[in-house]
Amino acid sequence: MRELLQSKIHKAIITEADISYVGSVTIDEELLEKIDLWPGQKVLIVSNTSGARLETYVIKGVRGSGEICINGAAAHLIKKGEEVIIIGFQFSENPVEPKCILVDKENKFIRYL
Repeated sequence: MRELLQSKIHKAIITEADISYVGSVTIDEELLEKIDLWPGQKVLIVSNTSGARLETYVIKGVRGSGEICINGAAAHLIKKGEEVIIIGFQFSENPVEPKCILVDKENKFIRYL
């Protein structure tokens, strides 16, 4: 088994950073469906703005809202307004065709990469 790229949201903008919330990243349900990420699934978040990298899990956000909120202690590392890449991985014995998308400044789907 190998851990492979499953999905990616490229150039997303953090819409909120809530230190008081209990952990995770909230992502617009529409985006989750486009890249086949599940609530509770582990993701790597990489900030193009600060260079920070962190792992957390997904919480489903409001469909069509464009929200991508960093929650809990992670909000000390990645702040509102930062540009990020959100990456999901999966274990597989075979090659995987990843689902990768590009979003605009409001986190609306532009196209598949």
